[in-house]
Amino acid sequence: MKFRNHALLKKHSAGFTLLETLIAMLVLAIGVLSMIDVMTQGLKVSATTQYDYIAKKKAEQAIEAIFTARNSQEKSWDQIQNISQGGIFKDGPQPLYAPGNDGLVGTLNDDTAHPDVVITGPGPDGIIGTSDDTVIPLSGMTREIQITTVVDKTGNTVLNLRQITVIMRYMAVGGQKTQTFISYISPWA
Repeated sequence: MKFRNHALLKKHSAGFTLLETLIAMLVLAIGVLSMIDVMTQGLKVSATTQYDYIAKKKAEQAIEAIFTARNSQEKSWDQIQNISQGGIFKDGPQPLYAPGNDGLVGTLNDDTAHPDVVITGPGPDGIIGTSDDTVIPLSGMTREIQITTVVDKTGNTVLNLRQITVIMRYMAVGGQKTQTFISYISPWA
């Protein structure tokens, strides 16, 4: 009796069947392909993170310059509008240039001879701020500054309050990206 049970046990425990092996390989393949997809998505996000950060900082630069112009009274309240409304800020998307001598970006005073760049480190001379610095050109990035009068729910103009909308557009992995930043400004510092 023991002999028969022992022989029966050996017959069923000889190893994996072909079907079991194929199922295990299928599960492993699905897992590997899923990991490849996750890694690919991670690389795409990693590639655009730097430009997302730069866009955010360039939008903040524009908003802070507008507040500084108001606070220093360098520009009047009437000037803190788009050109189409009688102000000094250009309408529509604009390439990024170094600010002009008034320190504002997005105006007719921009230094169009010097496209804006991000300095990432010193060049061979080891000194930041010289012509050999390592830079990221921002030639594919645009900034649109929209300054509008705020209107309440009933359609009435809210006096002395304007909305500043800065729209950054740039090319990233997968196509053009757009980021929008909104702030509000009043004539009082």
